[in-house]
Amino acid sequence: MNGRDEVVAAPAGPPQPLEWKFSQVFGERTAGEEVQEVDIISAIEFDKSGDHLATGDRGGRVVLFERTDTKDPRGSRRDMERMDYSISRHPEFRYKTEFQSHEPEFDYLKSLEIEEKINKIKWCQTSNGALFLLSTNDKTIKFWKVQEKKVKKVSDMNVDPKAMGNGSIASSSNSSSSKSYLANGVSPDGPYNYLSKDFSFPPGGIPSLRLPSVTSHETSLVARCRRVYAHAHDYHINSISNNSDGETFISADDLRINLWNLDISNQSFNIVDVKPTNMEDLTEVITSAEFHPTHCNTLAYSSSKGSIRLVDLRQSALCDSHAKLFEEQEAPGSRSFFTEIIASISDIKFGKDGRYILSRDYMTLKLWDINMDSGPVSTFQVHEYLRPKLCDLYENDSIFDKFECCLSGDGLRVSTGSYSNLFRVFGCVPGSTEATTLEASKNPMRRQVPTPSRPSRSLGNSLTRVVRRGAESAGVDANGNSFDFTTKLLHLAWHPTENSIACAAANSLYMYYA
Repeated sequence: MNGRDEVVAAPAGPPQPLEWKFSQVFGERTAGEEVQEVDIISAIEFDKSGDHLATGDRGGRVVLFERTDTKDPRGSRRDMERMDYSISRHPEFRYKTEFQSHEPEFDYLKSLEIEEKINKIKWCQTSNGALFLLSTNDKTIKFWKVQEKKVKKVSDMNVDPKAMGNGSIASSSNSSSSKSYLANGVSPDGPYNYLSKDFSFPPGGIPSLRLPSVTSHETSLVARCRRVYAHAHDYHINSISNNSDGETFISADDLRINLWNLDISNQSFNIVDVKPTNMEDLTEVITSAEFHPTHCNTLAYSSSKGSIRLVDLRQSALCDSHAKLFEEQEAPGSRSFFTEIIASISDIKFGKDGRYILSRDYMTLKLWDINMDSGPVSTFQVHEYLRPKLCDLYENDSIFDKFECCLSGDGLRVSTGSYSNLFRVFGCVPGSTEATTLEASKNPMRRQVPTPSRPSRSLGNSLTRVVRRGAESAGVDANGNSFDFTTKLLHLAWHPTENSIACAAANSLYMYYA
């Protein structure tokens, strides 16, 4: 228009599939080593910076790891955060500390054993160099503070502690005439002047007295439980989630969601209650709940019927009526005995900007746009080859396994776990055909599946743009081997700013980067 030549950029296509590499493993077991039940990892969570990682296990322990490769001599931490997301850096973590978060308990009123297993861990805002996090088992949530404390030592004592232990006392160590005196009251220079039964001095006194000094050379990490949020759930807690206001959090069980203030442990507000008057009328339960990452008044929760409800806390104190409902309509003629079981959502996660919600049911990952409630934007088949085996999976209870899901910090990819210690990474940008199968081992690309040339579209409503991809042949796993239902990768987390994934295979924590 103004006579200048304008350069129109060509539309960028979907990013290339990532090549994943092994980074680290903690707690790797040797061949044939039996895994103790209490050592199996049951929760994984990165903090917002990605510099710390927490894991919880079935024995009630929380283990913390810290990043060691973030100090770059070429630039500050802030400069590094501005670097291109795609630059490949090898993330390195080291063991930081661990503490016993929960102990096994017994509810005498209900004759119920409460196991110590950690269900969820959530990081809170850091303050004054201290780390804060929430951990929960089936019934009790705890707020922990982990801080470095300097170990203080008293030195330059006038009294030699060793001599005191032997019933004698020594004069000042800087005196050339330092002598030990027996406690029987006799010395070469004459009898003692007794101060007490334990302390005695020679007749001339000690040549010189010094003021002891307190020094602190080394530091040790101390974990202190600041608050305990208990007696608020009749059913097992499946989720906890921090609010973006930094002051409140929610906890969800099968039938209720409670809102807590971090500073107040003796009361909570019930904001969602799906318990019917008559329990025989119960048709669905809450399976997962999470706060919106930036809007403190918005939260989402999923149900066993495969639906996600968006709740606005500004509408009413009791949020039984939802602001939006997200569910996929059932295809006619597709219903079977297993339909409701495999439709149950086991985990939901908001994207970093809060625009998208990722959900995981037994067979698929679904990506939802909160501005479009007609259906999911994309559907990813995780292990479609298991569909003929649903009967066997029902018999051995594997069909009730709760797999978690996660999104990359840039929102371009999603990931979730499967059986035989496999996990999948899918590209979720329109047009992307990325569908990578990785194994939790030192050679993650060993079980690679050929990526389909183009995504196939479902027969459903074209408005939902449902993309189904990654389905493999029936009866075998991605490598053509018989499937192992005993080794399952339920828990994994994506680093908030980099292409790095931490995942749990039994008692081992594997880390990968791309």
